[in-house]
Amino acid sequence: MKPIVRKGLGLLLVLGCAGIWILTSGMSARERRVTTCQGKGTLDVTVTDSLERRFVTREDIELWLEKEYRAYAGLPLDSVDLRRIEGIINGHSAVRDCEAWLTDDGILHVSLSQRQPVVRFQDGSNGYYADASGFLFPLQARGSVQVPVIDGKLPLKVPRGFKGAPEDPQQKAWLDQIIGLVNYMESTVWLRNISQISVNGKGDLVMIPREGKERFLFGSPTRVEDKFSLMGTYYQSVVPSHDPGWYQSVDVRFSGQLICRR
Repeated sequence: MKPIVRKGLGLLLVLGCAGIWILTSGMSARERRVTTCQGKGTLDVTVTDSLERRFVTREDIELWLEKEYRAYAGLPLDSVDLRRIEGIINGHSAVRDCEAWLTDDGILHVSLSQRQPVVRFQDGSNGYYADASGFLFPLQARGSVQVPVIDGKLPLKVPRGFKGAPEDPQQKAWLDQIIGLVNYMESTVWLRNISQISVNGKGDLVMIPREGKERFLFGSPTRVEDKFSLMGTYYQSVVPSHDPGWYQSVDVRFSGQLICRR
């Protein structure tokens, strides 16, 4: 076959494939103008981390869309605003991210992941979580998570219902230090041995163990490893020499010093 003939046949093949693609694409576009989105009863929701915590359910998604998007059911597929749907769902504090898409059968699919709290703050009746990035969000109506709880005179000024990172640099710095403290505790025995952390009137952290009457004056959330090491020294070297409850206050704020008070 002559080269010019081969080139001609190749060009025809390319044009043919392009024509088929244009034709099928046109059919798909026409179908999406005719096919409508089905109702909430067919909504397909996947919560990728639902086994770890259950802040958000399929029923929540249905309710949010019904209230904030309203009539998406019955709309042609090409009229459903998926970005708006994602924005509505992402606007709820327990949602970390989500993706929404439609299939040709008219079913709306939503896949989402939830925020993972690492610490809980309790400021009187106002409780809220923080995740590892320092994002604060309110306690949820369901799906409580077992994380360290910090209460007392918190240096965070967080309005009820707030979500986001603190804008004040000092508050953000303190929150970052607390997250570092919690991360350290998770890799040691202290996470299960400390039942509560409080902030006293001077801004010092006070560690309250699950057993014993001791209260450990920890100070600021800095030099974390050194202070926990002093607490370990107390249990190894001081406790065996005295009756239970002999000391009630143990100060570990100062480097290399254990100050025990009855």
